[in-house]
Amino acid sequence: MRTAIVAGVAAALAAAAPAHAQGHGQGHGSATPPSRNSLAPPVVSAPAGGASPFAWLEDASVLEPGSVSAAISVVRWQGTDASEVDLPVVDVGIGLAERVHLAASVPRVVDAVSTGGPAGGVGTSFFTAKIALLDGRRGGLKLSASPTLEVLADGVVQSLGADAHRVQAGLPVSAEIDRGPVRWFGGGGYFSGGIWFGGAGAGMRATDHLFLSASLTRSWRRDAAADPVAADRHRSDLSGSVAYAISRRVSVFASAGHTIATADQDGAGTTLGAGLSFFAPAAIK
Repeated sequence: MRTAIVAGVAAALAAAAPAHAQGHGQGHGSATPPSRNSLAPPVVSAPAGGASPFAWLEDASVLEPGSVSAAISVVRWQGTDASEVDLPVVDVGIGLAERVHLAASVPRVVDAVSTGGPAGGVGTSFFTAKIALLDGRRGGLKLSASPTLEVLADGVVQSLGADAHRVQAGLPVSAEIDRGPVRWFGGGGYFSGGIWFGGAGAGMRATDHLFLSASLTRSWRRDAAADPVAADRHRSDLSGSVAYAISRRVSVFASAGHTIATADQDGAGTTLGAGLSFFAPAAIK
């Protein structure tokens, strides 16, 4: 089981090497960068526990009340004749109450090279209230729902047309099963802009300090008012991450993601990221 997860992470990281030079997307022309792509997931989310590094998909764990997690990272996406750098990407989670935590993911685009690409600014951001429906005490199954507000970047709004709403609402649902050092997670959901997504993955505590994860996700959008041939848009991502705990409160991580059978217009390319994550447990009363 551990060997399979390690192999999955290695495959995801290795996929970035040849793809970094070529987008390997389907179709012609420049690939659409994340800051102009409605199908692009949050650019990074790599906690030490081993959730998915590039997706709406995550595990079903919830922070304890009063605890705080944070991560700061740099992310680079490379597609066909296009690239983008986000710095910093800030992820924050706060344990609000029993079975509830709040989270935010906010990237800043500092460099974008593509036809019609933005010069920079705040990218698509996500603000979430994660609610534990099952806490794993019975049978080890965890289940959570995460009502989310998605604030679209200027480039995404422009790509969707004048009638697009900047703020979208979504409801991701996640499930998780812990089996000793290994956790399996999966889920899916919907955003009001017509985006559906789903996927599955696994995370593993390889040693006391080393955490690995790998996942496969898919997002798609069907616009009934558009051309029937072009309306069915979709994106699939294979991703993996490695995190090393320097101490109980500080970790470093690196992650890689690569699209599979994805058209250039839907963001075909490779994403690489690295950063620091921090964790502050709740004060003991």
